[in-house]
Amino acid sequence: MLSRPKRITASVNAVGLAVCLLLLIFAAPTFAQSGKGSPVMATEQEMLRISKQKWDWMSERNVDALAALFDDQCMFVHMGATMTKTQELEVIKSGFIQYKKAEIEETSVKFFGTTAIVLTKMRLIAVAGGNEVTNPFMVTEVYVQRDSVQKLASLSFTRLITPGESH
Repeated sequence: MLSRPKRITASVNAVGLAVCLLLLIFAAPTFAQSGKGSPVMATEQEMLRISKQKWDWMSERNVDALAALFDDQCMFVHMGATMTKTQELEVIKSGFIQYKKAEIEETSVKFFGTTAIVLTKMRLIAVAGGNEVTNPFMVTEVYVQRDSVQKLASLSFTRLITPGESH
């Protein structure tokens, strides 16, 4: 009589193991998508939306929203200066540089793991030091993922040469 319960126990253990394996197989994709497992990648459209929203916040001088978007170690490269997150936010808040309008001509997004690079060709209309200026730029934005949230890690402006302009 003792041999029969052992067979039943072995069968129950085998069924239990099979059920656990099936749960792991079918639950793993859901677990990863929920952000509790491996990082969920942002889509190209999400990155373009984040970038556009950033330009809107810059023109509105919405430093609270920008502070949340910028990584604490974010670096900014302008034509005449490099800045930290704190310096960039102070320049925007004070109005020393006021981003009036970003006329976006084209954008692209490339992913490298959980890092996204957004390239934006634009004409930027801004007021810098009290003077309104318009410059053609290729802007490079580097976003890193922190706890399933995209954070701006670097923003660099490269001024483009326009036709007829001396080199």
